[in-house]
Amino acid sequence: MQTSNPVPAFKLVTFTLLFLVVATSAAVSQQVSMALLQPALVEPAPEPAPMVKALPSNPVRVAPEEHKFWDKENTALFATVAAFSAADFAVTRDNLSHGGRELNPLTRPFTGSTAALAANFAGETAGVIGISYMFHRTGHHRLERLTPMVNFAASAFAVSYGLAHR
Repeated sequence: MQTSNPVPAFKLVTFTLLFLVVATSAAVSQQVSMALLQPALVEPAPEPAPMVKALPSNPVRVAPEEHKFWDKENTALFATVAAFSAADFAVTRDNLSHGGRELNPLTRPFTGSTAALAANFAGETAGVIGISYMFHRTGHHRLERLTPMVNFAASAFAVSYGLAHR
């Protein structure tokens, strides 16, 4: 039966307590300035600025940037999403036909047939466009643009991983 040696634990506790005493001694040893004890010798402090600022009677409203959903930028983003989804489909299908396996657990049920796999990637593209449209309708234009970017970044990673691990 082995017994544990209490010396390392004792050294750790001692070192920790010593560190705390040294670290807190500087805070405890602070002294009050003599100038604070004799307020007559200290110059008066200037008056602070008012905390509340007056607003103009007619505030100018900034209109949110409106744009059509199918503008040039969204069209380019969605075309990129479709291209990366097609590339991801092609690489995934090729890897599956040569004995590989799908690593994405959401896509794995569709790997039994080429048609199901193609429908999965087409649905993914349609879902990205739908989520982006929802953000557009609710006025979240940054998220509208960010959604396809995140999707094709993930697809680009999947394509590069699939090509690297053939």
